[in-house]
This record gives sequence, C-alpha cells and structure tokens, in this order.
Amino acid sequence: MGNIELVSDNSVATRVDVSLDDYADFFENGAMPLHLVGADGTILRANQAELDMLGYSADEYVGRNISEFHADADTVNEILARLGAGEKLIRFPSRMVAKRGTIKHVEITSSALFRNGEFVNTRCFTTDVSEIFRVRRELVRKDEEMRQILDALPAAVYTTNAQGKITYYNRAAAELAGRDPIVGEDEWCVTYRLFTSDGQPLPHDECPMAIALKENRPVRGVEAMAQRPDGSMFPFLPFPTPIRNCDGDLVGAVNMLVDISDRKLAESNQRVFLDELNHRVKNNMTMLYALIRSAERESQSNEARAVLGDAAQRVGAMAAAQQVLYTEHDRTGVDARDFVSSVCDSARQGFSKDVTLHIDVDALHLRNDVTMPLALVLNELLTNAAKHGCDISGSCEIWVSLIRPDGEYVLTVRDRGPGFDFKDTGRRSSGTGLITGLVRQLRGSFSVSPGPGALCTVRFADQPYN
Repeated sequence: MGNIELVSDNSVATRVDVSLDDYADFFENGAMPLHLVGADGTILRANQAELDMLGYSADEYVGRNISEFHADADTVNEILARLGAGEKLIRFPSRMVAKRGTIKHVEITSSALFRNGEFVNTRCFTTDVSEIFRVRRELVRKDEEMRQILDALPAAVYTTNAQGKITYYNRAAAELAGRDPIVGEDEWCVTYRLFTSDGQPLPHDECPMAIALKENRPVRGVEAMAQRPDGSMFPFLPFPTPIRNCDGDLVGAVNMLVDISDRKLAESNQRVFLDELNHRVKNNMTMLYALIRSAERESQSNEARAVLGDAAQRVGAMAAAQQVLYTEHDRTGVDARDFVSSVCDSARQGFSKDVTLHIDVDALHLRNDVTMPLALVLNELLTNAAKHGCDISGSCEIWVSLIRPDGEYVLTVRDRGPGFDFKDTGRRSSGTGLITGLVRQLRGSFSVSPGPGALCTVRFADQPYN
C-alpha cells in the first residue's frame, strides 16, 4: 500500500490509501500516451494510449530501443542526453515513426528517475500534435503563397501592425518609394516624405494609413504627394484598410499605393489643350464681334444696322461667356457672379449712358453646358429691357438677379417700362422667340409677369442636358 495525503480547503489533512494496482491502472489506462525508457534507450514500458497513437502492439514496441521510433537520430540523442543530465523537458518537439511508416509530430514532456545518483529511467508523456503541425504548415504555405502573390503585384502594397510599424512591403512598394523600408522600425508609410495634394508637408502620423489605424476605418478618395530620397516627387492614391481578427479586434492594416503620375500628366495635357482651344475660340469670337460692328458702322441701311447690332450683341454675350470659361480654374463650371457680370458688361457696351444695371447674384456655380444658352438669354432680356423699359427722358434702370431656391436656378430681369404680353412677341421684340428656344434647350421655363414694369423670369434645373 502507498499513502497519499490530501489537504482540503479547511486545512484538515486526509490520508488516502492507494494500492500498487491503482498505480498500474493509472499508467496503463491513462488517456495521455506514456512510456518509460531505460538508461541505454530501451523502452521499458508503454501504456495503451502510446501504443494506439503509434499503431504498435506491446511486443512490437516494448523492449526495443527508442531510437528506432524517432525519425531524427540527433533529436532522440539530445532528448536522452538532456534527461540524463537531470534536465526536465517541457513540450520538446520531435518526430516519431508510426507502424506503417507514417510520421507523427509529437511534443515530449519528460523527466528522469535517479536512485543514488544513478540514472534509472525516463518518464515521458507524448502528445500527438500532427494535426496542429499540419494546420500550421498549411498556414505557412498559404502565407507564403500570399506573399508571392503580393510580391508579383505591380501595385505597391505594404502592411503594418496595430501600432503602425511596417511588417511587410512588396518590391513594387520599395521601387515606388525609392527606398527599402525598415521592417519593424518604419511607421505608417513606406515613403520618405509626404505632402498633401496642394504641396503642404504631411507628417507620417497624420497620413491616410495613420488615420485608418487610429480611427479603425478604411480611408478612400484622398490624394497625396510623396518625395523619394533622390528628391523626385510623385502623386498617388492610398487605399489603407484595417485588418481585424476573428473577434473583430484591430491587428494591423494593409495599404495599396497607386501612382497617378500618368493620370496627372494626361490631365495637365488636357488642360493645356482646353486652354488653347478656349483661347482660340475667344479670339475668333472677338474678331467676329469686331467685324460685325465694323459692318454695322459702314452700313447705309437702318434695317441692316439694326440686324447687325443685334447680331453683335449676341456674339458679344457669347464672347463674354467664353472669356469666363477661359479664365476659370474649375474646368467643370464657372462662378455665377463672374459670369453674369461679364455678360452684363458686354451688353452695356451697346446701351446708352442712361441705362443703369443693378446686379444681384448669389454665390453659385454654373455648369459649362449652361453658360452659352444662358448668356444669350440674358443678353436678349437685357437688350429688350434697354429698348422698351426706358421712361420719356430716356432714363432706364434694369435689375438683374440670379438665385437658386430649392435647387432650381431663377434668373430675373426687371425694368420700369410699360410691360408687355409675352404671347404677343411682336409688340416687344422678336428676340423672345430666341429666348423661348434657348430656355427649352436649358429644359427650363420662361414667363413674363403682367402689369407695368416688365419682369421676365427664367427657371431651369441644375442637371446636364444633351
């Protein structure tokens, strides 16, 4: 009999008698594979769990040298040497050979029994970790495949940990940045220096990747400039995206840098082309305007001079609109105040000094495709007001307004004249027919308020038209 003393929570000692049979049952039928090895390497004993793990019977396993069942001789020699020196092994990795030659990846936890300083035998618990090893190897394989894919990508890609330290970068990233980042030391971005799209210095800890990590969200639609160590610059679009584990916790981020130098060059060339085109159109319109005015002065026919004068006014309005387009930095549209002022200034050249214009325009943006028809409409309304809105003394005041309530543009031209019936266009001006066609092109509406003082209103929506 053997005595085992158990101590409960109330510190009262209890003795439990355990027989040798109980020890034997514990060894033989325990769930953990277990074996004993003598000083010469002979397997002295192995429990059923160990035999089942390797597929051997007791006769095939016990009594033979343990080295016969280890795939690596150096490993088993190291195990026996370290145990013989009194060292304990905790989850020591090894490879054991199962019955049909298959390899089992195991972890050995073992210590040695000594009597009077002499090595008697080892006590080895063996854990089969073959499935864990297979999964780990598969993960390593997949990781290597992903690394090869990223390395082959022509786009610059790099990753960081949750603190922003660079953990990986592909060759394209190094080539784009003009440098090899230091993994584990460089932070946030692989580039040397960063700038905003308008050329202002951008600290690395404020770059899109830093924002993505600090705010745990993807960052899109941000352009930036980077400087290489040799001083060269390049514009790029970053696409930083957080990486989260299965619990949703932030573990890092991946970023792709897209070089947009070619796009910027194409945009620059396009701007040069458009500037040249606008410049030529503006010059041609100015020349046409001068030719029509010259023909008007030289004409001996009052009717011809009137027709040429109207034509000059209209060409002048178009030239004024083209001038605003040419000088505007935004190629998609124009400033409404600049546009209306320019068209009014052009129209004023054909009016007498007694005509006064009052202009009130909200801070609006007009699309390019609106400007030409709107310039002609405004010119016609101003011309009609100057002709028919004067008092007996010839004095004339005209109020021009352009606002945008509820998403709809509203252009009004008002004078102090007697007013007119829009249905009877002949009483006012044949230009109302042109206005109607142009407003239809704008997909808008045209109305004239009845009563003294003509109030003409043009409404059109802010939407492209064909």
